Amino acid sequence: MTEIISIENLTKRFGDVTALENVNLNMEKGKIYGIVGRNGSGKTVLFKLITGYLKPTAGRVVVSGKEIGKDTDFAGNIGIIIENPGFLKGYTGFKNLAYLAGIRNIIGKKEIRESMEKVGLDPDSRKKVGKYSLGMKQRLGIAQAIMENPEILILDEPMNSLDNQGVEEVRGILMGLRDEGKTIILASHNKEDIEILCDKVYEINRGRLELYHL
Repeated sequence: MTEIISIENLTKRFGDVTALENVNLNMEKGKIYGIVGRNGSGKTVLFKLITGYLKPTAGRVVVSGKEIGKDTDFAGNIGIIIENPGFLKGYTGFKNLAYLAGIRNIIGKKEIRESMEKVGLDPDSRKKVGKYSLGMKQRLGIAQAIMENPEILILDEPMNSLDNQGVEEVRGILMGLRDEGKTIILASHNKEDIEILCDKVYEINRGRLELYHL
């Protein structure tokens, strides 16, 4: 077993509201994990705790051997789609990704072009993101998540707004990334996505994490 994420006794409260309670979960390299649950069940809270965008009330999250909030503020080497991807409407898709890539400055134009082409977008298109359809924006969000070749992907409803062809293409991309040894954590309301893609599925119910049986 090659463990890449370890979650121990994780609890998150917002005032009197307990979003997650005593969550324990270990994730391995080269697997896709599904997280299901009703809206407001705590899926997005869990994702934000793993990345470091939220700090736990109790317990700990260790990613690639580093405890979030102790050894590092934010998890490194993670590609993320949480909630709706936000982009600069007046820029092209390529320019948006180039701007984001400049934050860490570990990839160049070649990798940006490849990520856009992988999700079915034209990197040479002069169309501004403000004119993109919802499906195109979602594809651009996925390109953003994968462009720096992260070891871990956290994808909150990645199939939103995609047509049937887009769903099939993204499923193929995710299965290919798993075969490369990437770890993918996926939330989806589509049972078919969960059944086709995931090696293990967990349900968040009233703040508690349980193994989900398809």
